Amino acid sequence: MEMDLSTILFLALFGFVAAFIDSTVGGGGLISLPALLGLGMPPYLALGTNKLAGTISSATSSFTFIRNGKFDKKLMFMLFPVSLIGAYFGAKTVLFVPQELLKVLVIIMMALIFVYTLFNKRFGEVANFKGYTKFTLSLGVPFTFLIGFYDGFFGPGTGSFFVFLMVLLFGYDFVIAAGNGRILNLASNIAALTVFTLEGKVVLVTGLVMGVAMLLGASLGARMAIKTGVRYVRPLFLIVSITLITKMVYELIFS
Repeated sequence: MEMDLSTILFLALFGFVAAFIDSTVGGGGLISLPALLGLGMPPYLALGTNKLAGTISSATSSFTFIRNGKFDKKLMFMLFPVSLIGAYFGAKTVLFVPQELLKVLVIIMMALIFVYTLFNKRFGEVANFKGYTKFTLSLGVPFTFLIGFYDGFFGPGTGSFFVFLMVLLFGYDFVIAAGNGRILNLASNIAALTVFTLEGKVVLVTGLVMGVAMLLGASLGARMAIKTGVRYVRPLFLIVSITLITKMVYELIFS
């Protein structure tokens, strides 16, 4: 791919916007992945290159949330390796398995999450975390693995799934849930990126150019989420969810 000025500006613009959104509730892949495909990059190269840029983004936003104390250290210590292992197996699987069935399942899950959040006005507004129980951990571990697997396998909406899991199962408010979600998403990105790199599916220069722009977008987005709180994160979560659903339904029908 020829890296002229127009291409660099294109990657920077879409990378910045994608990371700004992704740093809070996920869904940045809705923007960054189509941008790479739009430049004529083959799908598997686009997936791998997007993981490189996305890893830079999630690392930046994770650091911002960690530095401000907006995460649960003990829970992340337990779930970080689970997400990483799940994404590793997901990324190994995607090279051999068609994605059509998974797309249908994701659309259904995202639609249920959107409806639940929309009509539950207090959902994620106030923290209801009362500590860990055998029940929450017995569900949290396998669901984290499955979401990590999904991120390695396909990806769009991973951050939203992690945020929803943190709010619904553990009772965090949207801001703490966003911090936890970004850290778990960082784990899944690292694992998937490792697999794609070893398989030669990453265009390094393109990923780094987009990644630098994502670094700036992720830092700004995470700071805004921490500063403005739930009144910013919850509406953004709903917007990203319905956008993801619409895009995936369109692709399923017309592709």
